[in-house]
Amino acid sequence: MSTETIFFISFLAFIALMLALDLGVFNKKDHAVSFKEAAIMSTIWVCCSLAFYAFLTLRGDLIHGIGSFEELQDIVVQHRHNIELVAGDFARSLEIYRKNLALEYISGYLVEYALSVDNIFVMVMIFTAFGVDNKYYHRVLFWGILGAVVMRFAFIFLGAALIARFDWILYIFGVFLVYTGYMMFVNRNQEEEIDPENHKVVKLASRYFAVHPKYEGNKFFVRVDGKRLITPLFLVLLVIEFTDVIFAVDSIPAIFAVTRDPYIVFFSNVFAILGLRSMFFLLVNILHKFHYLKVGLSFLLIFIGLKMLAHHYLEAWGFTTAHSLYIIIGILAVSVVASLMFPAKVDTEKPENSRKPES
Repeated sequence: MSTETIFFISFLAFIALMLALDLGVFNKKDHAVSFKEAAIMSTIWVCCSLAFYAFLTLRGDLIHGIGSFEELQDIVVQHRHNIELVAGDFARSLEIYRKNLALEYISGYLVEYALSVDNIFVMVMIFTAFGVDNKYYHRVLFWGILGAVVMRFAFIFLGAALIARFDWILYIFGVFLVYTGYMMFVNRNQEEEIDPENHKVVKLASRYFAVHPKYEGNKFFVRVDGKRLITPLFLVLLVIEFTDVIFAVDSIPAIFAVTRDPYIVFFSNVFAILGLRSMFFLLVNILHKFHYLKVGLSFLLIFIGLKMLAHHYLEAWGFTTAHSLYIIIGILAVSVVASLMFPAKVDTEKPENSRKPES
């Protein structure tokens, strides 16, 4: 078994343990998550993410099991790390590699975390449109994010294989991200609506599965007259999963603009989407205050797309991972500060989070 496989399995085991503690111990009983709980959960996941950043800075070479200068050179070439190694000095070269790897990870983490905020807007609309009781939000998001981890794994390593084989795909990704960022900016003030009865996922699921007409607590399935039915709560879970697939189409190519190492892409994605659940409860009632955030996200996508299109020139000009990180932080900081300094003239209505489903 390779070093990469062992490290990857260990990482998944750690994530599984954290999620088991989350659902099986700390959130065993369904309840509305308070702001305090959300703040604690968010702090824990952010600390885990930063601890992984520190680990990469100190021992990032363990991911690929690098044991010699030649192996390090191969990894740098394979994953197109924009760094210069010191010939004849393996220790110094390893230090340069570790620091760059950590910067790639934290840059990817920030990109994914920021783009996840836009996902929160949609999640609020889904829960409100389907009339889900807020005490079941955590359960739906838990299983939704667990499914998202599996789908991200498939998307990321498929994307990495395609990029390794067809380098020109990066240009397609770049054009797509520029277009997505432009459309996000153009449509930034449009209000989205979700029709539960006519949603594509609901129609598709109703065609192949028998649907129970009402919610049954926190159950995704019920048995009636010996027949197994899916509940409306399971339909909500499917819609959440479908939404994440749509967002992954934007976010995963964006992170490949930061790093070509699929393991770093995956690790940054996982920590970001795991933090998304707690961030949902933390920001759900104040998200409307950051009205310039969509503008910032649109510029972020455009920047990343342009970086993909011009990556050969940027590498030649000495544009490093650190430069990307500074620009990413700058864009996000400006959008947040501008939102607080220039509040919206008309208050956005808060979602009716406490609305209960009809019996």
